[in-house]
Amino acid sequence: MTLSEMMNIGLMQGFAGLSLFSVLLLMGLGLAIIFGQMGVINMAHGEFMTIGAYTIYLGSKIAENHAPHFLPFYFPLAILAAFGFSFIAGWLVEWALIRHLYRRPLDTLLATWGISLAIQQMFRTFVGPKEVSPTLPEWILGSWAPAPGLDIPINGLFVLALTAVVTSGVLIALHRSRWGLRVRATVANRVMANATGIDTKKTDRLTFAIGCGIAGVAGAAFTTIGSTGPTSGSLYIVDSFLVVTFGGAASLLGTVLSAFGIAQTQSITEFFLAGSMAKVITLSLIVLILMVRPQGLFAVKVRR
Repeated sequence: MTLSEMMNIGLMQGFAGLSLFSVLLLMGLGLAIIFGQMGVINMAHGEFMTIGAYTIYLGSKIAENHAPHFLPFYFPLAILAAFGFSFIAGWLVEWALIRHLYRRPLDTLLATWGISLAIQQMFRTFVGPKEVSPTLPEWILGSWAPAPGLDIPINGLFVLALTAVVTSGVLIALHRSRWGLRVRATVANRVMANATGIDTKKTDRLTFAIGCGIAGVAGAAFTTIGSTGPTSGSLYIVDSFLVVTFGGAASLLGTVLSAFGIAQTQSITEFFLAGSMAKVITLSLIVLILMVRPQGLFAVKVRR
């Protein structure tokens, strides 16, 4: 094998890591908002991702069966719908259950775990137990060859661009919008935020719903690289919590960097070793780093 071929393989493997990075980052962003900003351990976060993935599948079936001429254009609208459905589901879950369990982390963990099992059963009942894949538009298929022997999948480029847009939007919203100001004030000092007229309960509900909506966008991105089943989201929940914990629970920059590091480490080691061994090595490295720096890569000091 020549040096150029090895470099091309390394670049393609690295880009495969970027696709995983995109999904982990979108999942991690939603968790960073819910867990990092609110302190809620949402074990059903993966199911909100699955809601987004099934929304894409439903959109593709509607376009395919009732409006075939619309098939090349449905995908961006389906992504917005995935955010919307997951946002509404998150809003309802927070209103019905989570708002009664704040500052009770063990109770929220058990309650959201129960919600995840219930949602998985709903998927099996109403959609089916088998994995499904949407019909993707032709413009997202194929590959781009910038050099001989180097093929970069177009769907990976699209997912990376989508992740960049969503991440930028979240960062801008947190630091430039009224909602972001209320979130940061609530995190810094909830009592003082209430005293200044901020409705922290409404802020909590909107924040939880936005985090779930971002998970729905992660599900939309996931459909371009894998098939969707009732338990697809639960396969990513541990990695998503690792991303948030490793990066620093309240740091979005740490979430971005930890998602990139975890995805690239796992992708590169999978090229040389079995998938299970690659995950073991990745987890071992994270544990060793957290033993040295338990607060994560970026610790944010907040006033309690």
